[in-house]
Amino acid sequence: MNLLGERPIFTVAAELAAAIDLGATPYGGRRVVGILGGTVRGSRLNGHILPGGADWQIVRSDGATDIHARYIIEAETGARILVDSRGLRHGPREVIAALARGDSVDPSLYYFRTAMRFETADPAFDWLNRILALAHDERAAQSVRLDVYEVL
Repeated sequence: MNLLGERPIFTVAAELAAAIDLGATPYGGRRVVGILGGTVRGSRLNGHILPGGADWQIVRSDGATDIHARYIIEAETGARILVDSRGLRHGPREVIAALARGDSVDPSLYYFRTAMRFETADPAFDWLNRILALAHDERAAQSVRLDVYEVL
């Protein structure tokens, strides 16, 4: 039984600020990446990302990165949707190092997935309040792309 839809319900293309490195905290290497804006396109939602969100990351001792991003999508209709996205990125050391340098890396060479929840007051997008979504993610130098699938 397939638990994900056949196609993404939308794709997020987010523009990112340079990471702010907070150093090695008791929890791991902590950094924060500002979300500057971007687009959302798909069969069920179109709009843009408002500036001001951020991705709070912990680089664990095993090299994997725990991700917790919160940002706001503004739909073409003006509806505002809060996104809470938690995920995990890991791969071979040389691949992760290439991503850190901003090199273009084939996304099949590393694992980058996020689980997403949404919150909105707009009745037209109320369906988002009642779903879970999974995203297959791709990192570039100053951007990230998320193909977002509804969990059925």
